[in-house]
Amino acid sequence: MAQIHEYKRLENNIVNSIKNTVKAVGRGLKKALQTVGRFLTHRYTVVFVPHSEKKVYNLHITVLSFICFLLIVTGVIGAFSWYGATHNATQTVIVGTDNRVAQLQGSLEQVDYEAQQLIQAVRGFLSGFHNAIGSENIPRNSFIGDFGPSSTIRETPEGELPVVEQLRELTSYLPTLEDSIRDMGGIVRSQSTLLTDIPSAWPIQGGAGRISMRFGNTINPFTGQYHLHRGIDISTGRFGDPIIATANGTVATIDYAPDYGIYIILRHKHGYFTRYAHMLRINVRLGQTVRQGEVIGFVGSTGLSTGPHLHYEVQLGSDLVDPYTHIITRSSASRTGR
Repeated sequence: MAQIHEYKRLENNIVNSIKNTVKAVGRGLKKALQTVGRFLTHRYTVVFVPHSEKKVYNLHITVLSFICFLLIVTGVIGAFSWYGATHNATQTVIVGTDNRVAQLQGSLEQVDYEAQQLIQAVRGFLSGFHNAIGSENIPRNSFIGDFGPSSTIRETPEGELPVVEQLRELTSYLPTLEDSIRDMGGIVRSQSTLLTDIPSAWPIQGGAGRISMRFGNTINPFTGQYHLHRGIDISTGRFGDPIIATANGTVATIDYAPDYGIYIILRHKHGYFTRYAHMLRINVRLGQTVRQGEVIGFVGSTGLSTGPHLHYEVQLGSDLVDPYTHIITRSSASRTGR
């Protein structure tokens, strides 16, 4: 029992010692906080005495308010310093970007110049090539896109360099020209194949009809104004005369347009296309392969027309050509109206 009582006394002594230590620390902290509070709330008076005999100004401040003022001033100065450093860094980036833009602008101008030179060289080559094979170059607004259902001229998208559109146009029909050049060797070796693969036949069966309007600048019968007539008009004076394919090919388009009426476009070898318009009705289907002399439709007066006739166009690559210069065979003689 004595030993137990001894442990109890030791335990009580330790607890009391801890309590006394905590109380002493608490009193110390309280005293320190009170001292700091008295220091921070201690008031000082700053006196402003003017040189003249005016009123003296007294400014009462505490240590705490002075410290807060210093913190605010330090924060403002730091904010301005940070803004200045950020602004300078941004200006450096902008100057570097402007220099890069200037370099890119110079490179773009060089590319534009070289592209223009390339376009001129290619067009010169195309002109010589087409002249050599007997086609007529007409204004550059007659690309293969004009042979689609719509005959409106394409416009350059807003913000796009004109040279980009010109390069795109050259790229779009250069493969056709490449095919034409590649096939020329075979054309020279096989004249009979040439006559059936290129538009060379009279488009009305039996050689019927006469040319009532020629290719080129003519007077529009509806407006009375000069316009570019893109083909030749062959008048038969009656409906239903058979229209034939002037060369072997494939039916690329069957459509109706307000100006052309019912029309067909055939795709031939060597970059040739032919259009047959104002038809009464058609005799083929889209994608069908046709042979030279095969009946593809019948003469009518659909669309803008003054009477039953066939509007016939020939296009080589990107150029419309006079169809009459390509007509080699005609089953019977007739007047041409030329």
